[in-house]
Amino acid sequence: MERCVLGRGAAKVTPDPGDRSAPRVRLASTLREPAPLARRIRGNDFAPRTSQSALTLATLKRMILETAILNVRPAEEAAFETAMRAAQPLIAATPGFIGLDLHRCIETPNRYLLLVRWRALEDHTVGFRQSDRYREWRALLHHFYDPFPTVEHYSEPVTSA
Repeated sequence: MERCVLGRGAAKVTPDPGDRSAPRVRLASTLREPAPLARRIRGNDFAPRTSQSALTLATLKRMILETAILNVRPAEEAAFETAMRAAQPLIAATPGFIGLDLHRCIETPNRYLLLVRWRALEDHTVGFRQSDRYREWRALLHHFYDPFPTVEHYSEPVTSA
């Protein structure tokens, strides 16, 4: 069995020595310039909860992927990115939270792609959305969006390369 070990200063997939077909895990960049996961963890950006410090590859394959296209009001991108950094600990404190990535669109600079990884759908829809942390998240971020984004959830990949 493979384990994706996320710990202080480390991010690696350790394959079973007998399994030569083991896939590798590659995680996407953060809202800043691409940075290794180890640096993101040390800096506490998008860090997984302590109880989730060791994830199996099977867990990563079964996780729920929350997606949203965030259209930010023009000329408010820098303020939005600052607010998103301030809001990260609110979502990261939710049980079942695995990780978050925010990507800025190249063609439309005020558009972002938000990807949040959850252990289960209810971790987002109940655990986070019905918490006091979500009310703080909403106060920090929702005034930047025009129009308000549609949030969707996706299951494990049908295929990947």
